Amino acid sequence: MASPSSFTYCCPPSSSPVWSEPLYSLRPEHARERLQDDSVETVTSIEQAKVEEKIQEVFSSYKFNHLVPRLILQREKHFHYLKRGLRQLTDAYECLDASRPWLCYWILHSLELLDEPIPQMVATDVCQFLELCQSPEGGFGGGPGQYPHLAPTYAAVNALCIIGTEEAYDVINREKLLQYLYSLKQPDGSFLMHDGGEVDVRSAYCAASVASLTNIITPDLFEGTAEWIARCQNWEGGIGGVPGMEAHGGYTFCGLAALVILKKERSLNLKSLLQWVTSRQMRFEGGFQGRCNKLVDGCYSFWQAGLLPLLHRALHAQGTGNSLGNKYTREKSHHICVYLLQGCPQRWRKHKEESNCNTVSTSGSMCPGLSTSGGP
Repeated sequence: MASPSSFTYCCPPSSSPVWSEPLYSLRPEHARERLQDDSVETVTSIEQAKVEEKIQEVFSSYKFNHLVPRLILQREKHFHYLKRGLRQLTDAYECLDASRPWLCYWILHSLELLDEPIPQMVATDVCQFLELCQSPEGGFGGGPGQYPHLAPTYAAVNALCIIGTEEAYDVINREKLLQYLYSLKQPDGSFLMHDGGEVDVRSAYCAASVASLTNIITPDLFEGTAEWIARCQNWEGGIGGVPGMEAHGGYTFCGLAALVILKKERSLNLKSLLQWVTSRQMRFEGGFQGRCNKLVDGCYSFWQAGLLPLLHRALHAQGTGNSLGNKYTREKSHHICVYLLQGCPQRWRKHKEESNCNTVSTSGSMCPGLSTSGGP
């Protein structure tokens, strides 16, 4: 837990909205939002109470030091942390040996969000490394010589597009990539994650994303995909991994984002989805949970908050107007910023208040947790 003196403050720029009243998390009535277990303790309620207590300590520290209107993101410290990660990571990342393109993507994505330029030498090194991860059969593996998989393929292609140079684009074998995507396509419109692997909404999104970025979408590549994703939306309003499964923030983002890419977002019940995702924002903490009755987690500031601009765009296209409402977009999104900036105020982001910081949480919390919600 950071000490109160470790917080950094700044006066907001003149273009920032002026808040005429204290943030809700600093008002006395905010305490009413804490968990009420009706004297029936469960493992879930005990863990929720622990998280709320940690968050309350941070809110109290901020209130004690509330000398100026808002916290800021410590960009310089984030930058040095991320830059260091491109060259050397601790042994804690050993478990991600099969996810090395993801490490490149998470770090480059975070640098892009911070408006930090990527040095040419670093960009070249990343391009050369990702080229080693590319399979002769198409797609990218989790490391050099590993089998191709849609998840690291997504990460590699997005990382190369962030670099955005001719050298980066030339790494991608588009013809082989298209063949690889066809090899994973299933008769019902879904995609395998890899040869002989599982099917879920992630694979449909990864396939749609890389096909769109590399301009290799064909009329029949995604035939039936939109209909399959629509069947994954359940009675809750969110989207599960496969038809009939519990709604989950990660799968919901993947499903809606894939449909937006395919221009088929109207296949979903968008109003039901909107109700589900706004219900996932925790009343006390301000951040998001991934599923009903789960704990708040910084990564869902990406998966859940990222749904909001996509939903706003889709609902507006249906003629619904400002479907999210000014009150939600102005106040609730500000609660996300407060949660993220206070959750790990000294440096990089982390999943939960008591967990360790890492590159995936840094990327997930800043985009779109801070960028979508209009944060600093």
